[in-house]
Amino acid sequence: MIPNITKGDRMAGLLVYLAGPGRANEHTDPHLVTGSAPIMAWHNDDELGRDAALSVAHELDQARNILGVEVKGGHVWHCSLSLRAEEGDLTDQKWAEIANDFMDEMGFTEASGRAPVSWVAVRHGHSKAGNDHIHIAASMVREDGTKWSCHLDFKRAQETARSLEKKYGLEELSPVYAMRGLRPGEREAAERRGSPEPERRSLARKVRACATATEDEAEFVRRFRRTGAMIKPRYAAGRDDVVVGYSVAERPPKGVRPVWYGGGHLAKDLTLPKLRNDWNDSPQLATEAVAEWGAAARGRRPVNVGREANEPDPQMWERYSNEVAQLRESLRNVPLDDHATWAHVARETSGAFAAWSTATEVTPGPLAAAADELSKTAQLRRYPVRPIKSVGPSARGASMILMAATMGGQGTAAQAIMLRQLLNVSKAVHDMHKASNDLRRARQISELVKTQLSQVAATLPSINVPSPAIDNEAAAAVRMSAAGEAPARVAGSVVPPKYEQALTPVTTRGGATRPDIER
Repeated sequence: MIPNITKGDRMAGLLVYLAGPGRANEHTDPHLVTGSAPIMAWHNDDELGRDAALSVAHELDQARNILGVEVKGGHVWHCSLSLRAEEGDLTDQKWAEIANDFMDEMGFTEASGRAPVSWVAVRHGHSKAGNDHIHIAASMVREDGTKWSCHLDFKRAQETARSLEKKYGLEELSPVYAMRGLRPGEREAAERRGSPEPERRSLARKVRACATATEDEAEFVRRFRRTGAMIKPRYAAGRDDVVVGYSVAERPPKGVRPVWYGGGHLAKDLTLPKLRNDWNDSPQLATEAVAEWGAAARGRRPVNVGREANEPDPQMWERYSNEVAQLRESLRNVPLDDHATWAHVARETSGAFAAWSTATEVTPGPLAAAADELSKTAQLRRYPVRPIKSVGPSARGASMILMAATMGGQGTAAQAIMLRQLLNVSKAVHDMHKASNDLRRARQISELVKTQLSQVAATLPSINVPSPAIDNEAAAAVRMSAAGEAPARVAGSVVPPKYEQALTPVTTRGGATRPDIER
């Protein structure tokens, strides 16, 4: 279950949107499933029209309006709780139980030992992606005029969602791995431009491919520029010789401004400091990198020409395939809880598939899908203080040579062997997730091999390639539902609250800026 939080200051606007047709007419039968007892006493589960939505919004805003309390950044707290489309639908009663428990844990209700806030949960059918979900709209002003604290609310919402997944038998998301989600409207913007995918996805794949195929920072800048996309540095304050970050953008049509994305907004593992952990470094290489960054920023030709312009020796295919095979063998001794190492391996393997896709796929295909899927394991919620430095077998050489793969035609036997070794590493990542009881990720990787990479294998010379089969027991375990009835709740008084200013109003700190969760 994925929580997604936004804040604002227009309660009426939010409720009217939730009760309306939606951006693509996807909203059906909008209605309340639960909420504060006084509100639910006057509003049942009939279809929520515009007038009813405005009435509910007025009641949600009463404490703020009557007591004259202002909240910096807006008093409206909006959180959607969403399931994956494959999980199916829940009943209104089940959503009501989940919403009530969620609000209890988040400190909005009497369960916090404080005065409650006014809130409702709205359900209006599936999202455009087919996800069953609800929207919670709440005031951040309590009935006594004190303010609900939004400090660390994103983190608390994630932790609460994990506990409710266990309680209600929902599919459990990983508490270790997390990827950036798309912002609202990015998919719609890509559709309007006629693009096959949002730019954030294609740019992340290009950065991952070039970074993994690269030996040093200057080569990374040159490789990325050869993809046709744009890149520029972010310098330290007051300096033009110290690069601390970067931004990338797809090259737009003439007359259209490019949309820039920082590395950290593409993926959690694509910030410049994290990329530098895998590159060679020396004073001379740093100087060369600054020169290449400067040329990229000014739109000038690369300062030097490196190995990215050379055709790799065909004999290197065997060498790098063997290195990937050795990498797979080395993973047998990696503990399941060594998350940093597994993320590092997934990042390199994802980079290899991304490099292959960049070189051979005009539009995102199965290789791009493999890169995107494995990149989810490459991104950790928390990174170790000391970064992992690759010193043993690696997939970086495979990335370098795959970027030189030719487009179209029949693939070579060397590519078929390389695919087999990359599949073996992917199977090891799959087995790690399965052994860690992260059945959702294990199933996704298994389905990737079955439905996507089999298409790649079909274009290559026939070689016996073992592929992990979908584990029926794992799939069944993910669909496990909670047995028995949920404990009864105390509904609370339906009498409208008496709004009285607290003797000592509490001043709270504001929340942090919101991160993209793949709904």
